Amino acid sequence: MDSPVNGAGKVTRTPSLISGATLDTMIQLAQVRMSHRVVAAGAASLDIHRGLYRRGFLRVTALADSAVSHIQHDAALVAGQHSISALEALLVRVVSRLCAQGTIAIWVDSVGGQRGRPIQLALERAAFHIQAAAKCQTGFAIAARRNDCLANVA
Repeated sequence: MDSPVNGAGKVTRTPSLISGATLDTMIQLAQVRMSHRVVAAGAASLDIHRGLYRRGFLRVTALADSAVSHIQHDAALVAGQHSISALEALLVRVVSRLCAQGTIAIWVDSVGGQRGRPIQLALERAAFHIQAAAKCQTGFAIAARRNDCLANVA
């Protein structure tokens, strides 16, 4: 990913916050399809947005862009280094953008240590149920679906 020109007139590269393999895992866990509307959120939302476009997903928006839109999204991919309280605040914003059958995938970096349980609780408070999880190169990814959607399926 290219960043602006530095003072010496050279284009510098900034490291991605999320790897391509991790993004692929999140896509698989959330069962995102090319036809889905996807919202990218978190500190790595730009990496997610660009990565999805490179993979052919054209109905992608960043959370900040969707703030003015009333369009409901089929999936949300959230990544970046967040405290649990910051993640919960972000979830409130993301959940309001998801349709009733919406899924969410969250990547958590390994630096966070034992953050799986607090994230599970945060998702449960947002009326989501964890459906799948996977270890990634630099952390883990969790996919969840709305509880009311699970009741409709059963």
